Amino acid sequence: MITGFNKIKTFATLLTLSCFGCGAMAQELADTAGYNRFRVGSYAEIVAAFKDYGINRFQAEGSTREHRNTIAVPRFTLGFDFKFNKKWILGAEIEFEAGGTGTAVELENNENGEYETEIEKGGEVALEQLHITRLIHPAFNLRAGHQVVPVGLTNAHHEPINFFGAVRPESQTSMMPSTWHETGLTIFGTFGKGHAILDYEVMVVAGLNANGFDRDTWIASGKQGFFETDNFTSPGYVARLDWRGAKGLRTGVSFYYCRNTGANSDKSQTYSSYGRIPLEIFSFDAQYRNRLLTARADLTYGHLGNSRAVNERNNRLPGASPYSRLTPVAKNTLSYGAEIGFNFGNVFSIAGCPTFIPFARYEYFNPQKVVEKPYTADRRLEVSKWTAGLNWFALPNLLVKADYSTRQIGTSKVFGKGPYNSENEISIGVAYIGWFFRR
Repeated sequence: MITGFNKIKTFATLLTLSCFGCGAMAQELADTAGYNRFRVGSYAEIVAAFKDYGINRFQAEGSTREHRNTIAVPRFTLGFDFKFNKKWILGAEIEFEAGGTGTAVELENNENGEYETEIEKGGEVALEQLHITRLIHPAFNLRAGHQVVPVGLTNAHHEPINFFGAVRPESQTSMMPSTWHETGLTIFGTFGKGHAILDYEVMVVAGLNANGFDRDTWIASGKQGFFETDNFTSPGYVARLDWRGAKGLRTGVSFYYCRNTGANSDKSQTYSSYGRIPLEIFSFDAQYRNRLLTARADLTYGHLGNSRAVNERNNRLPGASPYSRLTPVAKNTLSYGAEIGFNFGNVFSIAGCPTFIPFARYEYFNPQKVVEKPYTADRRLEVSKWTAGLNWFALPNLLVKADYSTRQIGTSKVFGKGPYNSENEISIGVAYIGWFFRR
């Protein structure tokens, strides 16, 4: 009999082959035989949270003590694949974020380059993927268009069945775009077979824009997309390698480099007198899974060159610009995390036992690990966080999550309280993912 966990494992494998899952290119090639012409699918998350802290951490004691509750639909995504033939494939993914409200921003060059915000859209729809793939050989294939940038564990495996908590791990989302998607060209493929497989991706995409870098989220808000076109003056270069060398184990490394993020600014002259503003991000992640447990780990390090120039210029951006203007922006950032979950149904070997997976996760993230002088880092951005909870797979593709998390502010200690008020919350979430129609 197939256990609940094995059903989920099989189903999760199928999902990672799709346009939803960007981190397993070799498996994606194999899955092209899973439908004849086209398929349509979706995933979504609904989350309610019960919190004991206020909305403003930047006070003498940190966040104030108050009880408040929130509820949201962080994302609802529709995806489809269409085969022109066995070699040419169209993939698309459209995402509705945070209930689908939004505004439009225009740069009025005929009005001295002023920013103008207009409430003109009935809802915000994010085009997360739209690309054409040319399958050539398992070791060498091409993809052009708008696609996921697989830097870090969560970007490469961002579907809701690929993380335990009700929300995505903060160590992976607090300093980089999530889900990170850009327009460009990708070369990808796989080498090896059996339990010794190497998958690779090499990308050239639109680079990040230094206008959006800020104190709280580092380069996460530097993703372009406010305007009809993205600046491609200084592209971003991305590489990812995934190694599967033992049964159940996958390890991955990813790298991002942009020679001059200042060259991608809204106005070309913004940073022209400051020299280059280079950006490098390095990430390592790993996952091990067997019938009893799933364990994951990740580490991300970032370096922003000439960060002093960004700080001198960004806090003087126009007030009408769509950027926060909060400084200082860090020179170096660091985040890491690890989580483990146990499948209780398989522990007791009870046929038909519901799939309950209790889990625990620790993560540390600091978007101001090193700040270039004369600026100083704000310790209230340094977070050490524990999360523990339970995942219930009501169906192989329908997941109910509940967890408790606590953030210790201003410390890197795994255990122990930081110098500011802690932030605690209970979260409950429902998520699903699946291909609903194939032909």
